[in-house]
Amino acid sequence: MSKNKKKNYELKAVSINNLSHSYGKDLNKKKVLNNVNLFIQKGELVLLKGPSGCGKTTLLTLIGALRTCQSGDLTVLNNQLNGASSKTRQKLRRNIGMIFQGHNLLRCLTAEQNVQMGADLLKGFTYIQRRQIARKWLSAVGLEDHHKKLPSDLSGGQKQRVAIARALSANPKLLLADEPTSALDSVTGREIVMLLRKLAKEQNCSVLMVTHDPRITDMADRILNMEDGKIYSALSELK
Repeated sequence: MSKNKKKNYELKAVSINNLSHSYGKDLNKKKVLNNVNLFIQKGELVLLKGPSGCGKTTLLTLIGALRTCQSGDLTVLNNQLNGASSKTRQKLRRNIGMIFQGHNLLRCLTAEQNVQMGADLLKGFTYIQRRQIARKWLSAVGLEDHHKKLPSDLSGGQKQRVAIARALSANPKLLLADEPTSALDSVTGREIVMLLRKLAKEQNCSVLMVTHDPRITDMADRILNMEDGKIYSALSELK
């Protein structure tokens, strides 16, 4: 590998070539990803748009090492996931933050304790320091006065912000977000995306966000469009 090619490879947080994925078997087999090609540079915020059912969430879960790669080349944070062991995928997930439409908060834990679950993945920090990290990120998403509340005492938008804080508290190198602003008002939604953009630039964390939200498209480095299991266009160039 030449020096220039090696440098370009190292600058990419995600590199995908001819990635395909199917569900079911035999007559019930359905291809949901069809030879997807995609790259995400380190420190880049990329939006992924497309109609429901076109494969966006499946792509996110493959990149996040939550599904087994079936076909093609999928390299995430310098780890080839096609043929990777479950141990390799588990280790990689420690460096990936994930935000889903369903907040997936533990009902028996307070907002602060839910966020600390992300901080608990960090090595070399005491319990008190991890608790402080949790409070810092709750404050960053505007919930500094809600740290002792259980999920049942929070609104849908507040739960989503707790989930976002939890993902950020783990200091990820790659953040994957599935409609993170869908439950938020326009002001809060832009504030959250600004926070993610700041994270990307200051900590060299790459962000891939699935969204239908037209209010935040001006904040992305690139916008990709997906349809019928293929990424067919980049709607804006890298800034």
